[in-house]
This record gives sequence, C-alpha cells and structure tokens, in this order.
Amino acid sequence: MTPLFRRIQPSKKLRITARSIAQFLKISQNLIKRVESWANVVFVHRLDKGGQFISYRRLEEWQNAIGHHIQTCPTLRELSQLKTSIQYDCRKFKKQYLQKTLDFLIEMCIERQNILEIWESSNCIAS
Repeated sequence: MTPLFRRIQPSKKLRITARSIAQFLKISQNLIKRVESWANVVFVHRLDKGGQFISYRRLEEWQNAIGHHIQTCPTLRELSQLKTSIQYDCRKFKKQYLQKTLDFLIEMCIERQNILEIWESSNCIAS
C-alpha cells in the first residue's frame, strides 16, 4: 500500500456507485447487481459476466479525491510531499493511470503551487 493510497483510503472514503461503475465499464447499469468496496479494489457483481475487479486508481472518484487533496494543501511543503506521493504511485502503478489523468493532476499541482507561493510571499511581506 502506497502513501497516497493510505492518504486517500478509498475503501472508507470514496463513494463508488453502480452508475459510476457502469459508466466506467461502458455498460448498462442494469447489468450491475452489486458493487463492493474492498480494501484494495472494487468488486463488481455483474449479471452478464459474474464478478469483476476494478482498481480504485482507474476510477474518476480516485482522481477527484487526489484533486481535493491538492486543492486543500495548506503549505508548499505539504504540497511537495503530496506531489512526491503522486509521482511514486504513478510510477508503481503505471498501467492504472491514464495520461489525461496524470496531465490533470500535474496541472492542478502547478496551479496550487502558484497560489501558495503568492500567499506565502504576501504573508512574508506583511510580517
């Protein structure tokens, strides 16, 4: 389990719905009998195929959770640690991340870094 995975805690904190799984799998929601959030994966009970495992990292909810953590980083130091965790996770689980997801997360980190740099420099001037 990577530091990013421990930070996000997907089985406890992400709300994975049958609708979002159906969208991801590009199937009708009627084909999904039940969705279970396990510790490391989502298990989908399908009427047409039986069971199917899906990595949290492949889901939009994962990307949104990381985005939330980026947007709420209070300091440059914490943002840097989060970026390191994201980079490590992406290298370790390369096949589970889409390039557009990586590009989105990188852009969010850059934007948040710019905001924090402005905020921290204005606080230094005010002090």
